[in-house]
Amino acid sequence: MEYRYLGNSGLKVSVLSLGSWITFEQTTDIVRASLELGINHFDVAESHSGGQAEIDLGHALRSQDGLKRSDFVISTKVFWGGKGPNDRGLSRKHVFEGTVACLQRLQLDYVDILYAQRPDPDTPMEEIVRAFNWCIDKGMALYWATSEWPAHLIVEAHAVANKLLLIPPITESPQYNMLNRERVEKEYCYLYKKYRMGLCTWSPLASGLLTGKYNDGVIPPQSRFAIEDHPVINRFRAGFFSEEGRRKVEKVKQMCVSNTRIGL
Repeated sequence: MEYRYLGNSGLKVSVLSLGSWITFEQTTDIVRASLELGINHFDVAESHSGGQAEIDLGHALRSQDGLKRSDFVISTKVFWGGKGPNDRGLSRKHVFEGTVACLQRLQLDYVDILYAQRPDPDTPMEEIVRAFNWCIDKGMALYWATSEWPAHLIVEAHAVANKLLLIPPITESPQYNMLNRERVEKEYCYLYKKYRMGLCTWSPLASGLLTGKYNDGVIPPQSRFAIEDHPVINRFRAGFFSEEGRRKVEKVKQMCVSNTRIGL
């Protein structure tokens, strides 16, 4: 397994990581296999399956014989923590309370990377930067980062951190695949050079769309889109049957044909 420094930091993470957008069976066995293959980075969020993903991952890690805390890197994310007026967003109150709840579910003293899962236009940037630095100062996280933030807000976060002599975000977590390339390949280019910003990308197969299993326009019974009564899955499934979804399927079909022609 190859390991790389994450952004402008001394933290080394495996080039492949294990995420948990939805919970899955045999979590303990999957985590064990990941560790045996050299994967040391595991990613969750307070919003993943309503916190159950953190519970399952924490249990799986505690079940590994001889595993030391230095053997793995945990990242989690705060933004969507519940339905109450202060259970979402990046206010100092929710960043603090959301992080405490994440640690309780994971049964860990700290996480390595704490993400601001989305930008929050309703909270001043100074409050956001101070909130994540406070979590670092209290030993609840070692680094903080952003996910799906536009470039101009990442620049603003760095400017605020520099002005207040605080720690800026070290990495970004955007979606990146053959159907979603603009942000990573164009919008962020300036940030790689200026801040040595790292990337922890997600959805490399576009939620399975790039595998070609949806090319017939139907949802296979064992796929994630077949999961019932899941609000996020319901939204993705509706998108699959939308006009935009059909255009994406056509793009995948064209890629499959092109790869066949050149012998891939």
